[in-house]
Amino acid sequence: MGWLRSLLARLRGLLPSGAPLCDTCKYDYGNACTRPERPNARRCPDYKRR
Repeated sequence: MGWLRSLLARLRGLLPSGAPLCDTCKYDYGNACTRPERPNARRCPDYKRR
């Protein structure tokens, strides 16, 4: 089922989205995430839903 999640994440990245991923990511606190796209990332390889 990991491949299905990966496929859905890629499809989600192609669609325009209203909210950035960072708003719902479990790494959205303090210095846990050091990606330059933060806090407005639309796709992220480290994204994990809270």
